[in-house]
Order: sequence, then C-alpha cells, then structure tokens
Amino acid sequence: MASRKIVFYILFIIVLTSAAYVALVVIPSRILHRSYEAAKQLGKDIQHAFKFTPEISVSNTVVLQQQSATLELATLIQRFQHKYEWTNTWMGSTKEITITGSMEAKIGFNLNKRFAIEIDKKKAVVVLPEPQLLSVEPLGDLKFEDENGVWNWVNNNDRSNAINAFQTDARAYATRANFASETKGMVEQKLTSILKSYVDKVEFRYEETDTTPNAHDQM
Repeated sequence: MASRKIVFYILFIIVLTSAAYVALVVIPSRILHRSYEAAKQLGKDIQHAFKFTPEISVSNTVVLQQQSATLELATLIQRFQHKYEWTNTWMGSTKEITITGSMEAKIGFNLNKRFAIEIDKKKAVVVLPEPQLLSVEPLGDLKFEDENGVWNWVNNNDRSNAINAFQTDARAYATRANFASETKGMVEQKLTSILKSYVDKVEFRYEETDTTPNAHDQM
C-alpha cells in the first residue's frame, strides 16, 4: 500500500512539473515566437509603405534593426508658386529683377536619428524625430523680368545673385509654412493604419536632442 502511495506521489509530481513547464516555458515561448514573427511581418508592411524599416522591438527585445538605403525619408512633396523681387540701388538708380516660378519642397525625416516601434502587449509606441524640411528645388519654369535703372543696368552677376536670393527666400517660406505639420499627420495616419492589425493602441513620441519629447495617442 505504501509503495502505491509513493508511485502516486511520484506520478503526481511528474505531472505537476510537466504542467508547470508547459505553462511557464512552452506557452510563453510560443507566444513570444508569434510576437517576433508578427514584428517581422510588421517590418515588411512598413518597408512596403515607406521603403524604410524602423527599429522594431517586442517586450524590450529588438527584433529588427533600423534599415534604410538613404539618410533621409521624404514623406511629403509639396509644390508651390513663389515670387521674389531682387533690387540694387547705386547712386540713386535702382535696378530690379523679378523672379517667379514653381518650387518643390520635400519634407520628411532625418534617418540618422532614431525611428523605432516598441511593442508591449497590445500597445505600440512609435519613437521618431520631428519632421523637417529636407530640400526646396525649382521645377524649371522660372521667369525673369528685368528692370534697368537710369544708369544702373542689370548684368549676369545680378541674375546670379537674384536666383540665389530667390531660392533662399523660397526655402524660408517653406520653413514658415505648415508643411511639417501636414507631414506629421500623414505619417501618423499611415502608420496607425498599418499598426491597427497588430495592436489596439498606438502612441507617437517625437524626440529632439535638446527638447523634451512630446507624445500623444492614436486609435
């Protein structure tokens, strides 16, 4: 009788140990494996949408490193008309060059900075730099109107100075415009649309080197 009890206790301990192993090791391992596979698929989805893969981590473990073929990610291209009047006065005589034309501004992200998605349970935190103006370029339809002074005439050097001033002024205009905010809204909407298949909540955090990150939630 005593030997039967011993066998029963041994079997009970074996069953209990096996159940604990399954509950504490096997099941969490499978769940974690599924989470990693989902993170890899998420990386593919974002790569398809942005041609860029952010750093993706699951439960504080990095699954994918940030990858990009370029150092900048342009997410918004904004075209606008610009006009600039360049003047020069010499001995009371003023000459003027008026330049008008189409410009193309590219707004996006500096990929030298961290762009990451941190997933914990059913929440994703997207950490990214503030969007910035990447470039402003003329589209090839610039028009020049020269107005000579009485004895102060427009020359080729003046046209070179005028076009430089025109481009500087166009960049200043693009910086003052709301292009960065439009970029932020567009990127958040697109990333949220992708992430909603993986998590219930998405939070965006914008980081700068010398400023406190600001955050807000989506979904």
